Amino acid sequence: MRIGIIGGGIGGVALTGCLLQRGFEVRLFERAQGFGEVGAGIQMTPNAVKVMKALGLLDKMLEAGFLPHALVGRNWRTARENFRTPLIDVCPVLYDAPFIHIHRADLHAILASLVSDAVPSFNVNCVGVRHEKNTAVAMFADGTEYEADVIVGADGVRSIVRSELFGAEDPRFTGHMCYRAVVPVGGVVDFVSPDTSFWLGPNGHIVTYYVRGGQAVNIVAVAETRTWVEESWNVASSKSEMLAQFQNWHRNIQTLFDRVEDVYKWGLFDRDPMTSWSKGRVTLLGDAAHPMLPFLSQGAAMAIEDAYVLAAALDGHGRDVASAFRDYEAERLPRTSRVQLEARERGRTYHLPSAFAQAKRDFTYWVRGLFNPQTSGIRANWVYEYDARKFRPNVADKSSRLVA
Repeated sequence: MRIGIIGGGIGGVALTGCLLQRGFEVRLFERAQGFGEVGAGIQMTPNAVKVMKALGLLDKMLEAGFLPHALVGRNWRTARENFRTPLIDVCPVLYDAPFIHIHRADLHAILASLVSDAVPSFNVNCVGVRHEKNTAVAMFADGTEYEADVIVGADGVRSIVRSELFGAEDPRFTGHMCYRAVVPVGGVVDFVSPDTSFWLGPNGHIVTYYVRGGQAVNIVAVAETRTWVEESWNVASSKSEMLAQFQNWHRNIQTLFDRVEDVYKWGLFDRDPMTSWSKGRVTLLGDAAHPMLPFLSQGAAMAIEDAYVLAAALDGHGRDVASAFRDYEAERLPRTSRVQLEARERGRTYHLPSAFAQAKRDFTYWVRGLFNPQTSGIRANWVYEYDARKFRPNVADKSSRLVA
């Protein structure tokens, strides 16, 4: 079968690699002039790393990434630990994969290593899709078209493919914005522990972690705001603006922020879960299907899981695209919907405004940690346990199942 993929971000490149390894004929269409994913750090949680292992990419990730010791919750002013969830020694045992911090550009390059030069077409802007007899056709701004057995929209939260299938609908501004920066430090420093640190404060939180083998620290600083007035979703900001937003936070945060040079700010948008992603021979993947807040660190991870499952479903059902899509959605929709909604909830619990509400939350963290540290803090063990490698399309009755 011929498969066309719209969008060359992490999800689109991951799907391309998964399909190529299974012998499909694939074309990838990207509006940028070439690969070169920008951005900052990304947390590759064990559920996503399992797929990278299956693709033969784990060693490259370990070379480029950093293994955090733990997930740690800290008080925004005092740095007191509210929870500690061990990672570095525990994740390979519990989840069959490590927890890895990596720069987004490095992750994209690792996935792109699966894609030969003949597969992607750059500087092409998809403007629509249509069905024609037993095929799907992607249409581009330059007047060219690509006809395929399957078209997959992996074109992000403002997906053209999604709009063509289900109608135009603006994503929801969530009332959150975040500052992102990467700070070179030359190795682990005393004011940033070798963990994923969640600094939880009133009406905001900050996440810090190492990338690029510990040579740099990634910052995600989230604040609440009533409006997002910028035309772009990500715009250049300044160190002074970020410092002003978090001026009363712990001295370690101030020390780290003082070293910031380039900083950008994002408005955070999401959508409600869908009931279907597919029509005819066209389906969606990643943020095009299920954009979510970053508070469980699952945006890229869900796209990578989607890619593996969709490739397996198409491979298992041959030319029966309808059954492949049915299996894909049956497997992925419940999971991604739950992650979308749980990520929203974390945005509330991370930002409790009063000292009393924070103390009550932190006591709950402490109690849970006494019994099982994996269920304390951000409570993501159910996310990490999932294993996309175990998905099998049920060819007999066309239903999806996850094989134990």
